[in-house]
Amino acid sequence: MTAARETAIHFNDGAAYERFMGRWSCAAGTLFLDWLAPPMHARWLEVGCGTGAFTELVRERCRPSALVALDPALAQIEYARSRSGAETIVFKVATAEALPCQDGSHDLVVSALALNFMRDRPAAVCEMRRVGCAGGMIAGYVWDFVGGWTPHAPLVGALRRLGLDAPAPPGGEECAPAALRLLFSGAGLTNVETMALDIEVSYRDFATFWAAQTPSFSPTTRLVAALAVPQRARLKDVLHTMLQERPDGSIMYPARAHAIKARVP
Repeated sequence: MTAARETAIHFNDGAAYERFMGRWSCAAGTLFLDWLAPPMHARWLEVGCGTGAFTELVRERCRPSALVALDPALAQIEYARSRSGAETIVFKVATAEALPCQDGSHDLVVSALALNFMRDRPAAVCEMRRVGCAGGMIAGYVWDFVGGWTPHAPLVGALRRLGLDAPAPPGGEECAPAALRLLFSGAGLTNVETMALDIEVSYRDFATFWAAQTPSFSPTTRLVAALAVPQRARLKDVLHTMLQERPDGSIMYPARAHAIKARVP
């Protein structure tokens, strides 16, 4: 198979990222909050908030007394600030490895679909512990990259049928359940638990699915864009066949995320 050379993900288009990941983030985030069972009116910190899809879920469902959301990409933060109700949330540009928060200042510190992107995960989780209060909860969830149960798995599968290799996402193997347990326990957290979150997401039709799956920030879709026109058309045909439209023309397929939670001693 031919490997793609470029592997960088560019978080410079909030609207495109929301189109790609927003519905998946909401679906997985809903299950995550059900499992987390957080108290109402708590002090929340979200690390790696992206376009704010999960942040909005927290605001609506958990009625936090304070909600701070951080992301290192300005374009993501700008999009998150444009969402309904965002005026009640404090958004900041910051990295997970250097959280601009006081020690013990939050009851819940969470990361939604961002742990694998963190450059220094042990340092990041130690920072999450630092800003969590005694007895507070540190938690997160990330796609099942090792098992291949991700939102872009059908596109990757279709590329492979054509003899092409899509670039692997960063941090995939380091975010498998056993690795997550070691990561959290290594930061001195206690009562570590993990859970698989199985979801299905639908698209109105194949055209909607294709538009969502091919944003310019993704190295996989930059590979697709570089294909010759006939090869790209063949890819769409293969993918369309793999997905098997339902009678109403809609597309639905599953994905899985691994969730983890622990306590600050």
